[in-house]
Amino acid sequence: MLLDIEFLDDATRPKAPRLGGLTAAQRAPGEHLKMIHDHLRENMQAIGELIERASAGAVSVEEVAAQTADLEIIGNYRRFGNLCGRHCQIVNTHHSIEDYAVFPELSKQGEAFRKVAERLQAEHVVVHELLVRQVDALNALAREPSTSRFEDAKEVYEALGRVLLSHLGYEEEEIGDALGYFGIGG
Repeated sequence: MLLDIEFLDDATRPKAPRLGGLTAAQRAPGEHLKMIHDHLRENMQAIGELIERASAGAVSVEEVAAQTADLEIIGNYRRFGNLCGRHCQIVNTHHSIEDYAVFPELSKQGEAFRKVAERLQAEHVVVHELLVRQVDALNALAREPSTSRFEDAKEVYEALGRVLLSHLGYEEEEIGDALGYFGIGG
């Protein structure tokens, strides 16, 4: 399911210059970015915990068919899909704001910042593709609540988590201080 996704290599990520002597006010936009990212991290953790709970109660396709009155397992699948769907929308909106408002301004601050902004935008493309695949996998799971569909949704979730969490940390490290230093987005 993920063989055609090109995962990003952390070792190839450009670095921005360190900015020293920042005031508390200049650090505030980077801290705000981290707060937003922490919310995304909390959502990923909640989704992961829900997957684990659903996994522990997973049943075979035959059992689902035989126990249609057991709405708890179907409810778990639906809650998993709805929670992830909301999370996917939040991530997409956050990245869209960065792509259209933050990164163009950051790119004006010099070659190193331009390279970081371009890399972050490239990572957004990968994250977006994984979000689309997550929604598709969840829709397939909702249509056919089977072990196979559940494993597909779980595989995409794990890839999304790996990529998104790495991306968030990289972004905070490379542009957090620059936001306030250059007066971007604040």
